[in-house]
Amino acid sequence: MMHPTAIKFGFAYKLCLVCTTLLLLVHASLLLLMLNHETQCTSTLKALTSEIVQVLSWVISLLATCKISKSNAYYPWLLRTWWLCNFILCVITTAIHVHFSVTNKGHISTRECADFIGLIASTSLLVISTRGKTGTVLLASNGASEPLLGDKTEKHSQTQSQKESPYGKATLLQLINFSWLNPLFAIGYKKPLEQNDIPDVDIKDSAEFLTCSFDESLRQVKERDGTANPSIYKAIYLFARKKAAMNALFAVVNASASYVGPYLITDFVDFLGEKEMRGLKSGYLLSLAFLCAKMVETIAQRQWIFGARQLGLRLRAALISHIYQKGLHLSSRSRQSHTGGEIMNFMSVDVQRITDFVWYVNVIWMLPIQISLAVFILHTNLGLGSLAALVATLAVMALNIPLTKIQKRYQAKIMDAKDNRMKATSEILRNMRTLKLQAWDSQFSERIEALRKVEYNWLMKSLRQAAFTAFIFWGSPTFISVITFWACMFMGIALTAGRVLTEFDIVIERGRFSWDPESTTPTIDQIELKVKRGMKVAICGSVGSGKSSLLSSILGEIYKQSGTVKISGTKAYVPQSAWILTGNIRDNITFGKDLNEDRYEKTVEACALKKDFELFSGGDMTEIGERGINMSGGQKQRIQIARAVYQDADIYLFDDPFSAVDAHTGTHLFKECLMGILKEKTIIFVTHQVEFLPAADLILVMQNGRIAQAGKFEDLLKQNIGFEVLVGAHSKALETILEAENSSRTNLNSISEEGESNCNSKTNLQHVHIQHDTVQDNPSEGKENDGKLVQDEERETGSIAKEVYWAYLTTVKGGILIPLILLAQSSFQILQIASNYWMAWVCPTSSDAKPLYDMNFILLIYMTLSVAGSLCVLLRAMMVLNAGLWTAQALFTKMLHNVLRAPMAFFDSTPTGRILNRASTDQSVLDLEMANKIGWCAFSIIQILGTIAVMCQVAWQVFVIFIPVTAVCIWYQRYYTPTARELARLAQIQITPILHHFSESLAGAASIRAFDQEGRFIYTNLLLVDGFSRPWFHNVSAMEWLSFRLNLLSNFVFAFSLVMLVSLPEGIINPSIAGLAVTYGINLNVLQASVIWNICNAENKMISVERILQYTNIASEAPQVIEDCRPPSNWPQTGTICFKNLQIRYAEHLPSVLKNITCTFPGRKKVGVVGRTGSGKSTLIQAIFRMVEPREGSIIIDNVDICKIGLHDLRSRLSIIPQDPALFEGTVRGNLDPLQQYSDTEVWEALDKCQLGHLVRAKEEKLDSPVVENGDNWSVGQRQLFCLGRALLKRSSILVLDEATASVDSATDGVIQNIISHEFKDRTVVTIAHRIHTVIDRRIAEYDEPSKLLEREESFFFKLIKEYSGRSHNFNTLATQHVQSREQS
Repeated sequence: MMHPTAIKFGFAYKLCLVCTTLLLLVHASLLLLMLNHETQCTSTLKALTSEIVQVLSWVISLLATCKISKSNAYYPWLLRTWWLCNFILCVITTAIHVHFSVTNKGHISTRECADFIGLIASTSLLVISTRGKTGTVLLASNGASEPLLGDKTEKHSQTQSQKESPYGKATLLQLINFSWLNPLFAIGYKKPLEQNDIPDVDIKDSAEFLTCSFDESLRQVKERDGTANPSIYKAIYLFARKKAAMNALFAVVNASASYVGPYLITDFVDFLGEKEMRGLKSGYLLSLAFLCAKMVETIAQRQWIFGARQLGLRLRAALISHIYQKGLHLSSRSRQSHTGGEIMNFMSVDVQRITDFVWYVNVIWMLPIQISLAVFILHTNLGLGSLAALVATLAVMALNIPLTKIQKRYQAKIMDAKDNRMKATSEILRNMRTLKLQAWDSQFSERIEALRKVEYNWLMKSLRQAAFTAFIFWGSPTFISVITFWACMFMGIALTAGRVLTEFDIVIERGRFSWDPESTTPTIDQIELKVKRGMKVAICGSVGSGKSSLLSSILGEIYKQSGTVKISGTKAYVPQSAWILTGNIRDNITFGKDLNEDRYEKTVEACALKKDFELFSGGDMTEIGERGINMSGGQKQRIQIARAVYQDADIYLFDDPFSAVDAHTGTHLFKECLMGILKEKTIIFVTHQVEFLPAADLILVMQNGRIAQAGKFEDLLKQNIGFEVLVGAHSKALETILEAENSSRTNLNSISEEGESNCNSKTNLQHVHIQHDTVQDNPSEGKENDGKLVQDEERETGSIAKEVYWAYLTTVKGGILIPLILLAQSSFQILQIASNYWMAWVCPTSSDAKPLYDMNFILLIYMTLSVAGSLCVLLRAMMVLNAGLWTAQALFTKMLHNVLRAPMAFFDSTPTGRILNRASTDQSVLDLEMANKIGWCAFSIIQILGTIAVMCQVAWQVFVIFIPVTAVCIWYQRYYTPTARELARLAQIQITPILHHFSESLAGAASIRAFDQEGRFIYTNLLLVDGFSRPWFHNVSAMEWLSFRLNLLSNFVFAFSLVMLVSLPEGIINPSIAGLAVTYGINLNVLQASVIWNICNAENKMISVERILQYTNIASEAPQVIEDCRPPSNWPQTGTICFKNLQIRYAEHLPSVLKNITCTFPGRKKVGVVGRTGSGKSTLIQAIFRMVEPREGSIIIDNVDICKIGLHDLRSRLSIIPQDPALFEGTVRGNLDPLQQYSDTEVWEALDKCQLGHLVRAKEEKLDSPVVENGDNWSVGQRQLFCLGRALLKRSSILVLDEATASVDSATDGVIQNIISHEFKDRTVVTIAHRIHTVIDRRIAEYDEPSKLLEREESFFFKLIKEYSGRSHNFNTLATQHVQSREQS
């Protein structure tokens, strides 16, 4: 940081000096006047003392102002408070002095002129005090400037690369009239705005500043209440109170000014009746008073509303940041009780509701002030009759209490229903591939529709309640008026026409851990573990024995019930299920660390990623789709291993890292990573590959949540207490390979001893095996698409298309309700004017005159017209809510069906956050806001037409000024709209990255914490929040920019109308009708602004409709059912699969993934598909299920071309156990049989066969045992067994196993293979596997038995077998000797 050499004084500071000096001179002058002349005060001593105190006060203020300029960026609170008090004092004294002079002297004296000068200076100081900044800037030696905001500002300026905030450096006048936005409007009018065109937010509105401020508020609440769990309400109060207090001041000024008009109406009506006697001067002064009051109201109102929106922005940024931080640190138990979809809903919907509350909360505390002012005005005119109005008002408020409680209950139900829908939607989107493969998409779509129906019912009840409340709102003025009038009649009061560092890296002693803190049965218990630096520790055991939980205990991810855990050094973690960030491969590997080319190259080489990079058109800069969707399982696993290796941590934790890779790659990773580049590191790895165990310094055998055995490989084999079960299972698997291999070769050793160079020789098979050199498993990025898999979110530009409005308005019954709604509103407006006109016409203009009719008759007609108008409002509200909700429901259903019927390519290239944003935020706008926004566009136009009609009846000349002013308003609206529209679109788009980043962070929270990367991810979130705040803040500011200008023009029209009324000769107009015109005219500025505001706001909200309509036009998959081409009910019978010249590509701009595949999988046989990681094995399987449509060629199953039948008919007849097991939130039974097609007996039978029966029986709820989101309360191996259970229930003629046993141990794998061999002995089984023994007894796609393939040394299968047996040779020798010694004994 450079040292300042000079100071640049800001405008606020200079103005402060001028005003303070001016006030000092004013009071000094007044003191001199008092010494030479008499005062208006009866006590000269008191008057002199008061003025001397004022002079001394301003001398002190001037000295204080000069002193703080070099030391502080803000004026002290004491000085700002004095300016506020002085302003109030100036207003009171000026009013009193003017009243005294006019009453007694009839003219304005020097004293009053001095008061006016002092009032202007005091008003300027008041505005400066509300802003608080001195604007002083330090100039560094190189000419750079630094605001006086300390270290936070310096950090902020270094990290932010956006444009400087014009709001932060705006002058006082620019802040009042929002002209600091002019440069942005100039850009937005010329071209559609882009994110880079929008200036940065002020530092006090930045997420980083606000998060620190909210942290401080939480700390204060903790200290004050002495609790570790502070009240969020109190923290919000402390966080927002200063800004809220400032807003409150503007609100009070606005409310006070708004009542000046009604207060003066009586005087104005009286003047019109006594014009000649009182003179035109009095009328013009009254008109000036009306105008001044409207100007003060306009300025105060705009600053109040802007301040409330700004406070909402600040609260939103702080809450989103803290929800994100909380999400990163949620315990496993909390994650199970708060699902990802629910937490996403907190951030996307609930935070928005809280920020809206910041706006509505003003209404609550303003209510008593407004009532008090209204009663005061009534009391002035009606005396005791005002008490009747107060009682009637309180009665209406009391009636709203039970209605509010009912509405609160409805809102709670709506939010619960929305949470459930979003939770299910998030889960479905995350597992869309599984749903389509299993042909469950239709049933799960119905599940979403059922949840939406519940939400819809609560929405309907809530909106009906709101409609009834609207009826009471519009009917209450009539009720209050009638009660007041009758009370006045009873009391004889005349009614007139006027009234929100150590040796051991890891030490665990007496460890007892549980995923459920309240459970008395621990997940893992009696854990004693000490790991020295550099040790290699392997953890093995059967499925569900506690292996992953042991790693979690080291990471601190599982609740520690007792014992101690000590970790020395940094950690790196590789989870069992690969977690990949959206972005490019290099960023996923470096993971926040600076790029070190040498280390990076070694890491890539060690993790066998070189060949993959060569295949990708973008190399290591290739973009990765959401959740690594365009990478094979093996590629994702190697990328996250590379991420861990690159971190150069002290401790490495690997959770079964070799399960998703083939034999060759697994060996390479073990040698080059674990035993190579990480040889000096402490490594703990979970594995089911027993062949890697001999290399470990320590092996832990887990059983039933405890470490059953611990020691080196040779020692454990000698103990004979369980470890040999795992070894035996693996030995049998190896024997299978050896038998097959020995049938074609003389012995295993001859293969194992051959040079390593042969293993890597070039493969160029002409047969049907998957060719690694020409294909890859999932789509790479074509250069034609700029290397982007995930495209930028769709964003329209220019005005909202008329088709969007038309589609929204005509979705329900062709829009037949629209004219009926307009008719109801027009009827209400006519009846309201008629009722007011009636009262103005029949009531006398003075207390001396008599009414034209009996007062009871007058009130009866008035009440009849008003009640009829209120009923029109009720009818209108009911039709609007029904039309709006029906439309929202219709568009939701259409969007849901289109999204769920979209091809997988759509989900591969579209982040889930984009879809969820439309299903939550945009859908919420349609449910609750859109209909009212569109409605009020029409309603406000009808209202203003009514007002104009009334005003024109008494002063048609107002059209002379009204028409050109309206033209200027329309010009302003057209100038404003292009900028505001693009700002609104950008704000909507910028929500998605926040939700997407949050979703990814929640999924990888354990990895983020393990790598100690919380800070970097939290900071990224802050930048994303600022990215949203920029367009949102400038959008609400732009609204105030427009509203301020429209208000000024409306005030001008109103003032002109008053002058016209004053200038017209007496007797031309009825004073009562003129009073009615003034009553309507007072709100002309509000109505005219509301028309433009409603139109602009409706257009901004219509963007949500536009975005939902985008997703109702997604290209769909092939039909679910084609009635003319339905396969027989028993199809497929034999399960023969023929591929003819099959070519597959994932997109038109991408190269073919499979080329000219021609082969036949014989029916009722076992077919093995093997190949290196990323060679296209899974793509071949996807083609069978038509997840990817063939570009050329065909696939024929039992003489039926699968491309000619419906997708549901195809997928429902096949079974698959996928590579990534997917479980849904619900129960065990619901996950095995989601369609409820099988009996409990059949379900139990399937559970027993897939080795889960004993686990489920041990649980209290049995088949109703819970499964949480993602199946997180079951191990990955158990989840794969669930998928096997589904296949066993379905019993299709064709079963596909996509690396289905990768996450289970060899013993369980052996059992599963036996089950599959037995249960599917007369069925076609297609297996993709990296474990060679899982396909060794099956036919593979080269038309030969495995033994014959082994005879060809160039065979790809030969090399895989050689790699697998080679790496296991040492283990095999040791294991075989041990087994033989046991048999001999």
